Amino acid sequence: MSKLVIGCGYLGHRVAMQWLRQGETVHAISRSSQRAGELASQGMLPIVADVSRPATLDKLPAVRTVLFAVGYDRKSGLSMEQVYVHGLLHVLDRLPDSVQRFIYVSSTGVYGQEDGSWVDEDSVSVPTRPGGITCLAAEQKLAMHEVGDLRVVLRLAGIYGPGRIPRLESMITEGVVRAPARGYLNLIHVDDAVQAVLAAERYAVPPRTYTVSDGHPVYRSEFYQHLARLCSVPAPRFQPPQVGSSKAERGKSDKRVSNSRMLQELRIQLAYPSFRKGLSAALRGIQTK
Repeated sequence: MSKLVIGCGYLGHRVAMQWLRQGETVHAISRSSQRAGELASQGMLPIVADVSRPATLDKLPAVRTVLFAVGYDRKSGLSMEQVYVHGLLHVLDRLPDSVQRFIYVSSTGVYGQEDGSWVDEDSVSVPTRPGGITCLAAEQKLAMHEVGDLRVVLRLAGIYGPGRIPRLESMITEGVVRAPARGYLNLIHVDDAVQAVLAAERYAVPPRTYTVSDGHPVYRSEFYQHLARLCSVPAPRFQPPQVGSSKAERGKSDKRVSNSRMLQELRIQLAYPSFRKGLSAALRGIQTK
C-alpha cells in the first residue's frame, strides 16, 4: 500500500522512514532536487514539486494514503495562506482516485482560548494568530472538498524532540527566555507525533479530527526551569516580547489541550507522556555547556 508524503520535514520524514521500515512504498515531494536525491538514497521515490505551483503536481502517483505535513518556510516569499490553503487545494485537485486516506497535519493554534481552559476536538475554534487562522481555513477547505470524506485531521500541540527545543540556545548562552513566564505549554514529542500519524492511518474512521498532545500541559516557567536543570545552567530570566508584536500575540495563548480521543480511538501508548521524560530524551547527545 503505497504512501505519498507532502512535506518531508521534521515530522514527515520520520513518518516516511517508519513506513519504509514496514516495507511500504513511499513517494515524497520536495521542492529541492538536492533534497530529492537525499530522499532517494534513503529508499523513497522522490518527486520534485511545489504545492504553490500547480503545474508541478500534475503527475502525482497512485497511492492509498497521503500525509500532508507541509511546514511554512518564511524565506519562501509566500504567505501562509498561499502555502497552507492554496497549496492544499492544489494538491487536493490533483490527487488520483486511488487515495483512501488523507492525513492533514494541523495545529492546536486553531484554538484561541486565553483563560487556561481545557480544549478538545469539540471546543470552539476561534484562532487569533496567523498560523492558527490559516490552519483552520485549510481544515475547512479540506472538509468541503470531495476528498474531505477521507480526511483525518491531526491538530498537533508544540512538537519537540532531538534538535528541536524552542529557545534552548538563548537560554543556555544568554540565560534568557524571550516569552512570558506564565501561560500553559502544550507539547508532543516527535516520536509520539509519528505514532499518531501511523495510528491515524490504521485506526481512524474518517472523517475525524484529533488533538495530538501529551495531555500534560505545563506552565512555561516550570518547563524552562526544568530544562535549565537538565542543562546544568541557572534558571532563566523571562523577557516578555514587545507589546503588539507577533511574539506577544503568540504568548497570549493560554489553554490546556486534552488528548483523550487520541488515546482512546488511536490506541496509542505514549513513549513520552510528560515533558520531563521527553526533554531528557531530546537532550541526549547534545553538548549544553
